[in-house]
Amino acid sequence: MDPLHICLLNDSFPPMLDGVANVMKNYADIITRRYGTATVVTPAYPNVNDNYPYEVVRYASVDTTKLVGYRTGYPFDAKVLERLNSVPMDLMHVHCPFISAQLTRVIRETRDVPVVFTYHTKFDIDVRKAVRMKLIQDAALKIIVDNIAACDDVWVVSEGAGKNLRSIGYEGNYLVMPNGVDMPKGRADAAAVDAVRKAYGIDPDVTVYLFVGRMMWYKGLRIILDALRMLKNAGKRFSALFVGDGLDRKEIEAYMQSLSLQNECKFLGAIHERETLRAIYAACDLFLFPSTFDTNGIVVREAAANGLASVLIADSCAAEGVTHGRNGLLIEETPEAMANLLYHVNDRRAALRTLGDAAMEELYFSWDDSVKNAVERYRLILSDRERFRKPRQLTGSDDFFQTVSQWFGVHTQLASMQNRVQTFAETRLRPLLTPPESGRKKGPKQS
Repeated sequence: MDPLHICLLNDSFPPMLDGVANVMKNYADIITRRYGTATVVTPAYPNVNDNYPYEVVRYASVDTTKLVGYRTGYPFDAKVLERLNSVPMDLMHVHCPFISAQLTRVIRETRDVPVVFTYHTKFDIDVRKAVRMKLIQDAALKIIVDNIAACDDVWVVSEGAGKNLRSIGYEGNYLVMPNGVDMPKGRADAAAVDAVRKAYGIDPDVTVYLFVGRMMWYKGLRIILDALRMLKNAGKRFSALFVGDGLDRKEIEAYMQSLSLQNECKFLGAIHERETLRAIYAACDLFLFPSTFDTNGIVVREAAANGLASVLIADSCAAEGVTHGRNGLLIEETPEAMANLLYHVNDRRAALRTLGDAAMEELYFSWDDSVKNAVERYRLILSDRERFRKPRQLTGSDDFFQTVSQWFGVHTQLASMQNRVQTFAETRLRPLLTPPESGRKKGPKQS
């Protein structure tokens, strides 16, 4: 088959590491390795060396990490638009409905290629956390829905994500396209696990619980800590590891200390080395992820890849495909429910390992398979372009993006004309106006 040229856009990418940045990197890596070429478009970060086998186009950004945890990009730069108008591009796949989606809509006016959008996150929760005024919240959600509705094909990472997308006002069609896991299937070797246990002081003789994710309260971390305090009060011995970083980390650690859990709980920070993280999964007995925020829960699949079953909230997005007592454990969204479950499984490590084996066999889904499904859908869209094409003027904001695109088109033409004039002056006019060296008269010697 002909190679594909896919442009991937998102508001985060390494060195910023979160779930969607990880998605972007896996898409770009696998597309480049197996299906053609990828171009990543994302905000700039200071002192970044993009040493990838594909091009990364970065645009200006401002540091808003203390406010929202990310840098906020400003992509409407003529040089960036000019570069993106020249890269090979069969299709654009955008993974964020904010700046990236707005940039995509501008590019589409000149490139006229299909646009795919993937809905990864419950953005209504992010918006309500960042903005207090309901009027502004509603306006922000309308912009999100407007940007998504303008795309030709809309994907969600789970059925729960699709329901959330409907709840914020989206009325179009969508397709469930789950994300994969970039870890191999199978537990890390014993030597790597032993090294991790020594490095982090993990007692091999006690049950070890694990959380991996952004350190944000809405990930269910209060439920975990309150449940662990109840478990300790009941006389159970255990350890708990917390991997990740985030805006709420200091508050979460302070709350842990207020519960007198500092001897049981270790906060390891963000761990980017995948083999180290893999060994940490394998060194633990049960993964705790009581989040109703996440739409897919890639970390649940990572845990499963390493033979680790998860405790999840029943009917949450992360619990899709999990059967209680077969390949995972499901609870109500309360610390009491988690504490009660942990009390009964804390001393049954062999049973937890059997549960983890089932999770490995039934929940694992690789990134190779995920991107293969995406590429098949790309080719279908490209082969039947008219069926998928969304009509222009679908939303009121399309006029704005057409105007911006036209303005940059004029700007690019003027810049090109200026470059041609400058080249003509340098190569043709300057030699005529500058006398040859030998013909110049020497001036008086300066003393």
